[in-house]
Amino acid sequence: MSTSSHRRSLAALLAATLFSLGVCAADAAEDAVVIPPPTVDEVAGSGTETAIFAGGCFWGVQGVFQHVKGVESAVSGYAGGDAKTAQYETVSTGSTGHAESVQVKFDPKQVSYGKLLQIFFSVAHNPTQLNFQGPDRGTQYRSAVFVSDPQQRKVAESYIGQLDKAHVFPQPIVTKVSETTGFYPAEAYHQDFLTLNPTYPYIVYNDLPKIENLKSLFPADYRGKPVLVLKAKG
Repeated sequence: MSTSSHRRSLAALLAATLFSLGVCAADAAEDAVVIPPPTVDEVAGSGTETAIFAGGCFWGVQGVFQHVKGVESAVSGYAGGDAKTAQYETVSTGSTGHAESVQVKFDPKQVSYGKLLQIFFSVAHNPTQLNFQGPDRGTQYRSAVFVSDPQQRKVAESYIGQLDKAHVFPQPIVTKVSETTGFYPAEAYHQDFLTLNPTYPYIVYNDLPKIENLKSLFPADYRGKPVLVLKAKG
């Protein structure tokens, strides 16, 4: 068996174990919402920038951003809590302050921070669900944007206000904008989960529709080949 096949087998086994425990239990997918672009966006600088988004189970959020042009990496992990509690089993208790998050490194010359926010609010998750996302319950699944500088905060807060004022969602947006205090990559078996496990029930029901929505609603920003964290060999 090749290394790639062996990794997929291990991922499938881990997925089945998590599923049996009720982790990220399968349910119906969230509908995408067509929303306008932000009226306030950052001034593109040179070099790679970093954004951190939390919107429920990180498998789907990571998968969405891995298919966005201009994204150089999208890593599943934990943000909002301390380094000592940044482990999956501990975070899953909902008592650590962490949210399952995705750190996105991107080229602002190809995709702006505002565009990433538009994709985040439109197809990656439902920003009106407080401390849950679809079937997943707990503060670790909350909607949050972790900003790294005043410009990101200005763009994020302005956009949330713009969307609420336009009533593009049936309920108010509950996404919290907070300073980044640290990001801690998740365990290897969580990385690239959508790509490595396309037939896993949770992915089929909840996350693959997000990829199709990205392709449909943002065709100019969509790329078919995702940028992956783990480099398969063999």
